[in-house]
Amino acid sequence: MNAPAPGTAFTTLDLHPATLENLQALGYQAMTPIQAASLPAALRGEDLIAQAQTGSGKTVAFGLALLARLNPRRFAVQALVLCPTRELADQVSTEIRRLARAQENIKLVTLCGGVALRGQRASLEHGAHIVVGTPGRVMDHLARGHLALDALQTLVLDEADRMLDMGFFDDIATVARQCPAERQTLLFSATYPEGIGRLAEQFMRKPQRIDVAPQGSAPKIAQRFYEVTQANRYETVALLLNHFRPVSTLAFCNTKQQCRELTALLQQRGFHALALYGELEQRERDLVLAQFANRSCSVLVATDVASRGLDIAQLEAVINVTITPDPEVHVHRIGRTGRAGESGLALNLASMDEMGAVGAIEQYQKIVSEWHPRDALAPTGSGPLRPPMATVQLAGGRKEKIRPGDVLGALTGPEGGFTREQVGKIMVTDFTTFVAVDRAIAHEAVRRLNAGKVKGRSVRARLVEPG
Repeated sequence: MNAPAPGTAFTTLDLHPATLENLQALGYQAMTPIQAASLPAALRGEDLIAQAQTGSGKTVAFGLALLARLNPRRFAVQALVLCPTRELADQVSTEIRRLARAQENIKLVTLCGGVALRGQRASLEHGAHIVVGTPGRVMDHLARGHLALDALQTLVLDEADRMLDMGFFDDIATVARQCPAERQTLLFSATYPEGIGRLAEQFMRKPQRIDVAPQGSAPKIAQRFYEVTQANRYETVALLLNHFRPVSTLAFCNTKQQCRELTALLQQRGFHALALYGELEQRERDLVLAQFANRSCSVLVATDVASRGLDIAQLEAVINVTITPDPEVHVHRIGRTGRAGESGLALNLASMDEMGAVGAIEQYQKIVSEWHPRDALAPTGSGPLRPPMATVQLAGGRKEKIRPGDVLGALTGPEGGFTREQVGKIMVTDFTTFVAVDRAIAHEAVRRLNAGKVKGRSVRARLVEPG
């Protein structure tokens, strides 16, 4: 990492030396624009409305602020972070735990749907300093008397616009009313829909509004349009993938049925493709997301609702399989690629009856669509498109006290014998663990894990393949 520019170092903030040392160890030297703009006021205890895109560093901003106000010796919920989806809540929980390493015995509990209430209740009964969760599940625990907020000091509303899009205004209001009036409220949102003002008026105290332009100016997204028919739309997706050969692609469909149909076609053509839509069971959803996030699935075919809250690093391409009639949704879709200074590719398929929606996008983005001939799409690589990694699933997770370092040690230690570079992202859930390994060693990694031990115990490992 380059040395921080003057005035952007975390050392300019009033943070505990142990916190600064932990930030250094985590590789955080220079603040991102949203951190530099929001942290001074947040550390003073002021309410904030901050505009921040996913991936801008907002979790570190509100994480440091809420941790600075915590009293570790008081075993009561002092901070609550509300998120729109379980996936985002898990990401936020992981990041706050990393930031909290500098402080003694900070306990964080994640409260989301898809997990039994009983286990979450037990975690709360043992005492928690921080709760991260989705509005519905947090409300459930409040209604049952499992969760008390009378000691709350900081309320964070993360991706508030998405929570409002999903109809959570009343749920947020219900939770906020049960928080102490003198708390600090930090609201982060990518856009400013009407409901943001209503939330601020009802539940915030003279909030300071912070607007930060995306880092490094506009994302470098090359946007291309292709005219298709209903008959050749899905086949065109396969042509695009074989022509551009992106490592990781998010393909948006407007309906669940379209997701299923396209995924089936791509799998028949030999692509590692998976579908993500609202009706999936949580266990299936976790498995799909683990494979896509760790780059062992090439294509994730998703609806807008299912994809909310996802933050996938290094997403090379977005394909709009069907054009959305909402230009703002279109911009949100293509903004998933081209992040953090990387270039991205947005490929849009439109039939004649979607040209009105294309025109609305042109007006909204103030651009002229760049059209390319479908006939020019030809395979550019040798052999089928394959993801670089493969996913190995282990029976056992947090409930068995398994940590990512345990799995990494089993693979790279004397028994495993692999290099750190051959191991990718490790995701530990309550009852299972997913680890990405270089595709070339996948079968041997499964064999060695089954023959060896993780944290002194034998484990069952299997290879998970899309399709």
